Amino acid sequence: MKRKKPKLSSLIFAVFLVLLIVPQTRTPIQVAVNKLKLLVWSPSELDAEDQTQLEPFSYQLTDLKGTPKTIEIGTGKVTFISYWATWCPPCIAELPSIQKMYDDYGDQVDFLLITHEDPRVVGRFLEKKAYHLPVFIPRMAPPEKLVDRSIPTNYLIDKNGKIIIKETGAANWDSKKVRSILESLLRE
Repeated sequence: MKRKKPKLSSLIFAVFLVLLIVPQTRTPIQVAVNKLKLLVWSPSELDAEDQTQLEPFSYQLTDLKGTPKTIEIGTGKVTFISYWATWCPPCIAELPSIQKMYDDYGDQVDFLLITHEDPRVVGRFLEKKAYHLPVFIPRMAPPEKLVDRSIPTNYLIDKNGKIIIKETGAANWDSKKVRSILESLLRE
């Protein structure tokens, strides 16, 4: 009896699975897959009935150098909050789009990239990737309306504390749609 030759697609799939098992190749593959999602997925404004109003609050944070910071949320400035980690492939995939948004709007919008990781690990990651983003370690629990168990979870909050966009998973934050929403919030 003749043995069937494995199909090329089966071999490619098997190699892909092996590469996902190997730690050195798993994260780059997962980041690449998430970057493909960014080609077609951009956050959208929540429907009016789904927009949650936050009570104004003072977010107690520490920057990566250990300096305590207090950022006022819902008191007159648009805020972008991202809960993320350096080991999270969807987080890594969306950081270039967040960097572009920060480069263009960092002087008009409070950007808070919040992580629970060791500041030295985060600092090395940012330096290696050449990111210049405002990253903080929280010194308090966020309000319940900003709690989600998924990372990345990102929020775009208007000047009065209303959550206009809530997005979990990788997304393209440098899209025309997001920029249009952001421009509208800045004009209000």
